[in-house]
Amino acid sequence: MGTVDPDYVQAAEHRPDLNPVVTEGIPLIDLSLSGNRTLDELASEVGHACRTWGFFQVINHGVPLELRVRLEAAAKKFYDLPMEEKKKVKRDEVNPMGYHDSEHTKNVKDWKEVFDFVVKDPTLIPASCEPEDKELRKLINQWPEYPPDFREICEEYASEVDKLAFRLLELISLSLGLPSDRFHGYFNDEQTSFMRLNHYPPCPDPTLALGVGPHKDGGALTVLAQDSVGGLQVRRSSDGAWIPVKPVPDAYIINLGNAMQVWTNDAYISAEHRVIVNSQKERFSIPFFFFPGHHVFVEPLGELTSEQSPPNYQPFNWGKFFATRNRSDYKKLQVENIQIEHFKKA
Repeated sequence: MGTVDPDYVQAAEHRPDLNPVVTEGIPLIDLSLSGNRTLDELASEVGHACRTWGFFQVINHGVPLELRVRLEAAAKKFYDLPMEEKKKVKRDEVNPMGYHDSEHTKNVKDWKEVFDFVVKDPTLIPASCEPEDKELRKLINQWPEYPPDFREICEEYASEVDKLAFRLLELISLSLGLPSDRFHGYFNDEQTSFMRLNHYPPCPDPTLALGVGPHKDGGALTVLAQDSVGGLQVRRSSDGAWIPVKPVPDAYIINLGNAMQVWTNDAYISAEHRVIVNSQKERFSIPFFFFPGHHVFVEPLGELTSEQSPPNYQPFNWGKFFATRNRSDYKKLQVENIQIEHFKKA
């Protein structure tokens, strides 16, 4: 067993139990409408998972498996490149897209390397936009020369997962008793969604480090593909226990972000999660972070609030906080969640 650089060592209270006793897992939902199953019944399943876990897995989702396999293979080829090649597309203080190997969560370095790219062209943001939105216009994708089909595969995959994200958004809306397209206006050609290719190398002492420290996602929802190695854990709201998310072949893991918790006025939850590592196998995962447009103000939906159930949050502009987050990421080398508690009404 080797040693772990002190920058990666977690505080004692955050170090993982590598062999937790698990009696249940997050829900597994079949998105097909087979037999006598209705759309309302499917939406009800999704709603129950959003209320109780903020996490679920889906099968029969419509994303071609061969496309996912091609992207996983391309990601491995990229991460197998010499460091000097990967650094040719490394992020910098101007543009946070591209390769990065020094990400922190809550001031502790994550045991991973990543490659990020935005899904939609940020230059579509009007030139007359607010100063914070002009920061978003700097999000320019950097593509490596090798593998030669890397960009093509990434963009094709992102397009397919974007379709799945909209479908899930519709099911979430129906589960709340709202029209299926209630959220659509928040996501358009100016959406700030991005995709990430995660690589977690073997760790000499996985009892000390984490692939990603405990955190919540900031956006509407995340669509995650993980390989067969596993490592994702979700904090169960009922007792705070860390529950492993067991890999299911060709399934996607879905989790809600802080924006969805605000929109639903705490009816649905954004759950804390983390990633453990191991000493034997490298691990790959591919999250799609479904983020609203830069102009969107995130606040509890009027249909879900009343005099008896007033809004729990003050409105905040998504573009402003997304831009602020990206600036702070580089300066602090740290992932900062949008802290919705800051907008919580007294």
